[in-house]
Amino acid sequence: MSATTTPRAAGARPAAGKPGKARSSDKARAEAKLGWYLAGPAFVILVAVTGYPILQALYESLFSYRLTAPGDREFIGLRNYGVILTDSLWWEAMVNTVLITVVTVAIELVLGFALAMVMHKVLGWLRPIVRTAILVPYAVITVVSAYAWQYAFALTTGFMNSVVPGVGEDFDWFANKWTALLVICLSEIWKTTPFISLLLLAGLAQVPSDTIEAAKVDGATAWERLWRVTLPNMKASIMVALLFRALDAFRIFDNVYIMTQGAAGTQTVSALAYNQTISRLEIGLGSAVSVLLFVCVLVICFLAIKVFKVDLARARGEG
Repeated sequence: MSATTTPRAAGARPAAGKPGKARSSDKARAEAKLGWYLAGPAFVILVAVTGYPILQALYESLFSYRLTAPGDREFIGLRNYGVILTDSLWWEAMVNTVLITVVTVAIELVLGFALAMVMHKVLGWLRPIVRTAILVPYAVITVVSAYAWQYAFALTTGFMNSVVPGVGEDFDWFANKWTALLVICLSEIWKTTPFISLLLLAGLAQVPSDTIEAAKVDGATAWERLWRVTLPNMKASIMVALLFRALDAFRIFDNVYIMTQGAAGTQTVSALAYNQTISRLEIGLGSAVSVLLFVCVLVICFLAIKVFKVDLARARGEG
């Protein structure tokens, strides 16, 4: 590249004065090549496993196709999307899904951070006990958790009516939309707050203790240290926790299906896709709902990355 490069130096091996750099470059290329060899097959399988259903759903959504009448299959273009987007049931399911996502993720983020602080601060023999106790709900299978909450609030088997003040013995929590959504949200929060706290605990461990000590010496209050030192250094962890949990909450299905099956106005987008595809065997409409759900998930990912503006590679020190 230099104008003074001799034919001998340019034609053969790297310059004798930079052997270390040449070896480092060769090593980096070899490591990258090995990485592709090792991860390549898994990457191809991952793309095939995730890409095929998406493309198949996109294709099926362009047809009027009911599984009980396969001979009547007809290409109708985007008409299924028009039917869905002009149906009040879709918008009711969308509002319920967004409401559940916003409420549960916001509460879980606050509670998860508090639990992460507890797990981070507790010392000695109490540390493994406290961490295990906090993480137990996340180890429970979602279906089991949903049934437990349903039995607790059900009119015939539940005990919550005798515990919650101001509630009559004959009050049916699942007959009213808002009380049913409240129980669904409580179940989600109880089950997945430990997941948020686990991710935030990893972020807390990366906050430099020297910086916090320096802020303390400078006279910063506990709130100022939290707001100006701890949280900025946890930005990447908060984004990952928020994104993972928001995507999970937006696809909520188990709790709704077990507790209400979408009755009393508690339908969600995933439950709507299930009802159209599995219960009513409307493959075209169900596929269109699934494609719209996928688009919503992409929008959530895009917004999270844009709002937080976090470079995860740089956060790992690779930048």
